[in-house]
Amino acid sequence: MFDLDRWQEIFSSIRSNVLRTVLSGFTVALGLFIFIVLFGIGNGLNNSFAKAFTRDATNLIMLFGGKTTIPYAGLQSDRQITFNNDDFEEIVKESEGKLEYASPRYTTSLTVKYGKESGGYQINGVLGDEKFLENRTMIDGRYINERDNELKQNVASIGRMVWRDLIRDGNPIGKDLEINGTMFKVVGVFSDPGGDWDERHISIPLSTLQQMKKSSDTISTVMLSYNPNMTPEEGVKYGDELEKKVKARHKISPEDQQGVRINNNAKNTQDSFAFLFVITAVVGFIGLGTLLAGIIGISNIMVYIVKERTKEIGVRKAIGAKPGGIVALILQESIVITVISGFVGVGLGVLALKLIGNNLEDYFISEPSVGWGLIIAAFFCLLLSGTIAGFVPAYKASRIKPIEALRSE
Repeated sequence: MFDLDRWQEIFSSIRSNVLRTVLSGFTVALGLFIFIVLFGIGNGLNNSFAKAFTRDATNLIMLFGGKTTIPYAGLQSDRQITFNNDDFEEIVKESEGKLEYASPRYTTSLTVKYGKESGGYQINGVLGDEKFLENRTMIDGRYINERDNELKQNVASIGRMVWRDLIRDGNPIGKDLEINGTMFKVVGVFSDPGGDWDERHISIPLSTLQQMKKSSDTISTVMLSYNPNMTPEEGVKYGDELEKKVKARHKISPEDQQGVRINNNAKNTQDSFAFLFVITAVVGFIGLGTLLAGIIGISNIMVYIVKERTKEIGVRKAIGAKPGGIVALILQESIVITVISGFVGVGLGVLALKLIGNNLEDYFISEPSVGWGLIIAAFFCLLLSGTIAGFVPAYKASRIKPIEALRSE
């Protein structure tokens, strides 16, 4: 292995047979390149799905009112279904032991002013549990709490982007915002994993917003998270039970899909990850197929190389070379070409993923990458295949008699 003369002979053979070397190396490099890029894109899909489900609580269920499309219980279709405080309290009462957090939300868009700055923002009337349901983190101050709702306080927790847009400089805590002509004191600033859009929201006590809307008890959404000790399957079943009870309460046909809309993260996760599994399996199949094509390519090229060198092998045997030495020479040359080409393929594949970066986020591919463990495993798989592919024809050629080898065309 460390015979200097043999190494010189190998590099001399490579330099004098550039086409043969390029054909051998191209198959290895291309196989690894495609393998890395495909698996990187597959991981990018995984990353996007993971991000999508960390924006809100993973066990979040949201219920929205809609319009009925089917006549039911003597009532006509096209009824607008609106929830109120009693609906929320009934859901909480019937879900005893199954809930982690729960909050109604009354949503409206209002003009917000601070000094000379103003803008239209989404105002959410909520209870304190909204913070956990939305996975929000406090940057400063506190969130809306139970006492704020009991006293109908004019206080607000604002998103980071509201702070940046309106107040800009200085500590926002204690500042007064004018919301639709009413002054609200800022008690907290939050960040939201949903990004800039969700950080342009302002949360105020539900009771305060309902009072501003002429003592209405209307709510737009019922938000809740089921007990984290429940399995996703139990979460799906619980969401279906909630939907049935709400439909029965509002006299909506069980077959009506528009009267009440429910967004259950447990069900979404099941459906999405089933789809993702199929995509990953397809990517994996193509990637492994590429490696297999590389292995077959190496085998074919090694057969061609050994056949081309049959006369050379005959000369070596005629001047006293041993079969083991001939096999070792061809194997060593095969390994050198495979290793160098493998490094080229790995380098180009990793570079391609770096260049792609987050440029494919519009196609739901985020931060594509491949773990070094998988890359090394694929590399050694091709290296082992190249070694075996070189050994078999080299061993057969080393068994040929010198006179037969010299006569071959």
